Amino acid sequence: MKVDQKGHTVTIKDTQGDFNSFVEKVTMQFKTFEKQNIIIDLSADSGLTEKDLKLFLPLVKQQKKAKKSFIIVVSDLDFNAISDKITVVPSLLEAHDIIEMEEIERDLGF
Repeated sequence: MKVDQKGHTVTIKDTQGDFNSFVEKVTMQFKTFEKQNIIIDLSADSGLTEKDLKLFLPLVKQQKKAKKSFIIVVSDLDFNAISDKITVVPSLLEAHDIIEMEEIERDLGF
């Protein structure tokens, strides 16, 4: 697991290729990152399904309550099949753009 922090955003990347242990590590270390916007970079993992991404749902809910963003980056997936509760994008650039937009919305009180 590789953690990269820039400003108010933390990017967490899976480096081992074992998705289930990665989810477990992120969940166990979540308290460390909860005051920041989080990007989960799974762009290197192929063959992920919506069911796999739903494992992040409890963390997504915690982040929304804390008024922070939780974005998942997956390059090869049917984005129309994903639940609206989870924000999934195809690139890191889009993830950063969405965080910027959500920060502006929170500042304006939306």
